[in-house]
This record gives sequence, C-alpha cells and structure tokens, in this order.
Amino acid sequence: MKIISVANQKGGVGKTTTAVNLAAVLASTKRKALLIDLDSQGNATTASGLKKENTLLGLFEGKNINEIVASSNNGYDVIPGGEDLVALEAHIRTEPKKGFIEESLSELKYDFVIIDTPPALNSLTVEALISSVGTLVPLQCEYYSLEGISSLLNTITSLGNRGLSSNKVVGIIRTMVDMRNNLAKSVSDDLEKHFPDQLFNTLIPRNVKLAEAPSHGLSGTKYMPESLGAKAYIALTGEFLRRIEGA
Repeated sequence: MKIISVANQKGGVGKTTTAVNLAAVLASTKRKALLIDLDSQGNATTASGLKKENTLLGLFEGKNINEIVASSNNGYDVIPGGEDLVALEAHIRTEPKKGFIEESLSELKYDFVIIDTPPALNSLTVEALISSVGTLVPLQCEYYSLEGISSLLNTITSLGNRGLSSNKVVGIIRTMVDMRNNLAKSVSDDLEKHFPDQLFNTLIPRNVKLAEAPSHGLSGTKYMPESLGAKAYIALTGEFLRRIEGA
C-alpha cells in the first residue's frame, strides 16, 4: 500500500481536484484506491458524492477504521472530511501521535491511499506527510505559488532528516494552465529550470468541466471523460504510475 499526500499550503491550486481525479483514474485501472479528506471544508468528500461525516476524528472516539470508510460512485473508497477535523487538528497538536494515519491504515488492503491535505502546513498536513511515502504538489503558474513551494519542500526534507518520514516529492503538477497567458508561460519556464526532475510533463488546463464535476458528486474523469481536463488527469495518472511503481 502506497500512501500519497497531495499538498500545497496555498489554497485554490487544484489540490482537491487533483486528489479526486487521481483516485478515480487509479480506480479505473483496477487498482484499489482510498481517498482521505483531511480538509475541514470537506470539498473532496462533496466531490465524491458523500456527506461530511465519519472523519478520522472517529479513531480517537473509539471507532474502528472500517466504520469510517465509505464507498463513492467514482470507484474509490473515501474517509470523509468535515468540520470536526478542526478538533482533530487541535487534538494532534496537544497530544502528538506521529504516524497515526499510517498505523490506522495498516489493517486495510489498498494499492493506493491518496490524502487531500488542508491548505496550510498545520498538524494535519504534517501528520499526512509523515505517514506518506510520497507527495504530489499541485500549483498554479503564478509567482505567489513559487514562493510557497519552498517551505513545503523544506518541511518534507526536515521530516526526513529527523528520521520521521521517508516521504519524497513524487512530482510537481502545473494546474489551471492557460498558456495564452504570458505570466503562466514565464512561471512554467522557471519551474522547468528549477525543478527539471520533479516537474510532471502533463499540464492540467483550466477547464469548465473539471469545475462543474464536484456539484454532481463526480470526478471530472467520470463526469465528462472526453473533456480536456479529464484527459489531462488520465495522462497525469499514467506519468504518476510510471514514477511511483518504477521507483
């Protein structure tokens, strides 16, 4: 079982869209996938057509891991997110239990676990990073995104140096791309220069069908598989699998 975090402390970069569509495409390849929504907003849960209940907080309330896993119409299973993750974040901060996510998942049988992390480097995000073997970093092609990526990469490196995690950055994903925009082209060129080994070749375009899909409780690849956005996530998942399974 490979646990992968989708992380970026900056919001609005396509993190949830990436987590949901990656899980859906993995499931379509007959790989058993679990999506964990660690964001109190619960957007990945809504996008999976589920209610924001039975979050990971249940593990601290005596529930078994199997009691909080739900099935989605997208082919993957989900541990939902919701407002009580705020309480879980406070709980972890005051009573640290490093790697509890990985430990809790040990009795489950999945090929991949995808964790949609909150848009902050808080205790929940750090816990996800500790429990993961790899991290995907979605970002928009704008300069503020470039500023934020260094602190995330430094956090992952620091966790490794302290012996808390073997997490490595699997890849950086350019999302909501519109190459007609000169700034997007400029930032994309900078990323290719500074992160040549980590940057995925696949570009995720700005696509209305990807934006519409969550309101139907579906991934973009299920909602409109012929759309440019869906095709991009299918290509991205292929790239991801070549990197992670070839490692």
